[in-house]
Amino acid sequence: MSLRHLLIALGDPLVELQVAPHGLEVEVRDVVIVDPDDPPDVAAGDLALVIGARGRAALPLVRAAGRAKAAAVAVKESSPALEQAAVDAGVALLEVGTEVRWGHLEALAKGVLQTTTDDGEVLGDLFALAQTIATLTGGIVSIEDTASRVLAYSRSSDEVDELRRLSILGRQGPEPYLKMLREWGVYNLLRSGEEVVRIDERPELGIRRRLAVGIHAGKQPLGTIWVQEGDQPLNEQAERALLGAARVTAPHLIQQRNQPTSRFRENLLAALLSGRMDAATVAGQIGADPGKPAAVVVFALRGGEVDRSEHELRLAEMTGLISVHAAAYRRSALVSESGGRTYVLLPDLAPNAQLLSLTKEIVATARRHLHTRVQAAVGSTVSTLDEAQVSRQEAERVLDALARDLDAEVATLADVRSQVLVSEILALLQDNPRIRDPRIDALDPELAKSLLAYLDALGDVRAAAERLHVHPNTLRYRLRRIDLDLDDPLVRLVAQLQLRMR
Repeated sequence: MSLRHLLIALGDPLVELQVAPHGLEVEVRDVVIVDPDDPPDVAAGDLALVIGARGRAALPLVRAAGRAKAAAVAVKESSPALEQAAVDAGVALLEVGTEVRWGHLEALAKGVLQTTTDDGEVLGDLFALAQTIATLTGGIVSIEDTASRVLAYSRSSDEVDELRRLSILGRQGPEPYLKMLREWGVYNLLRSGEEVVRIDERPELGIRRRLAVGIHAGKQPLGTIWVQEGDQPLNEQAERALLGAARVTAPHLIQQRNQPTSRFRENLLAALLSGRMDAATVAGQIGADPGKPAAVVVFALRGGEVDRSEHELRLAEMTGLISVHAAAYRRSALVSESGGRTYVLLPDLAPNAQLLSLTKEIVATARRHLHTRVQAAVGSTVSTLDEAQVSRQEAERVLDALARDLDAEVATLADVRSQVLVSEILALLQDNPRIRDPRIDALDPELAKSLLAYLDALGDVRAAAERLHVHPNTLRYRLRRIDLDLDDPLVRLVAQLQLRMR
């Protein structure tokens, strides 16, 4: 993103622009820490945070950042000499507040950068979201995680109180006030549900009135939104707006909480399975032998009705759990989540690899920890890494078929070959109405269920009636009402397939 956008997001009291010889539209790509005791490791487009060096001691680091074509350098205690050095080096210079913690500034700046696309367009930026919430509530907003670390905040020309100032600077708020919040049960309320909590002002502590609401994924707390009252009272609809804001913020925190530490490895797997990268290149990156056998296993959540945020959180937790198991089994294993499914590539397999038992163990662990159903499909072991796509496609076919079986958890193609083939035939029927019999589509649900039971029982009326819990004569009456020649085996075949599709 541009340096302008980054400065708007961070703003006072963290950083203040001193000079920008190439303007504010320079591109910022990453945030790095620069220590005077180490060789400067700065790349083009970096925001370099100079720690441990102030005043003239920071001059060499500013010049080095300029030679590396960094976007900006941040220092504590700027000076005319530093500003001139930055102009000469062609790099922007930012002054950081003396109370600001470097680690806190680094985390906030990276948080802003991680929410943009390659062309700088902001997607789900927490800082922008905080600003929106401030507009809707008429207050001054900060978004925190469950450890009370500030993740983002709104800008405001109103006077901020001591609690907000210290929170943004990365320091803890006044202990007497925090103790009162604990004694009042505020934190318990925020963790336990969606209720908006009102907190009265405490003039003796320099604390203004606040509203707060917990951010949740299902029953799991993710963080808190705090709204401080500024110079004007909060809007009448502030509480309602805050409740909606908490629900909108949840997916952002899930994404931030689960920012993959191994995004590079995830991209490798996605590129291999899509054919965008050859097996030899991927194998070289992960230390695997491309000529050895490999297999793909695919996992999916099959839980009940949950909201989207909770589902995404469970999916991320499942992917993390699978990553641990897969890495323990094969150091070179790759794990990636795509389209609501988790894909695992297991390279360098021995001829007698026990993939089925490994997969069953993962599914059982995931079910126990996530309290929801998980299904998995094991693709066939292919002879080389080049054929990983074949294993993936087979695993996906098996997983699609398992979705129709509420009891199955883990399967290979050999276990469910008939189900896979029928499932794919039904998919063709679903997509091609012209090859369906309209008389079967027109059957009411009771007749359709009765006919399918009769066909599954190979024409045994008593067995079918028992399965339907009706008298055999009742079933015979229903069958007579159906305008189909059930003595014709082709009619029976078409009817059975079409009814299974329904």
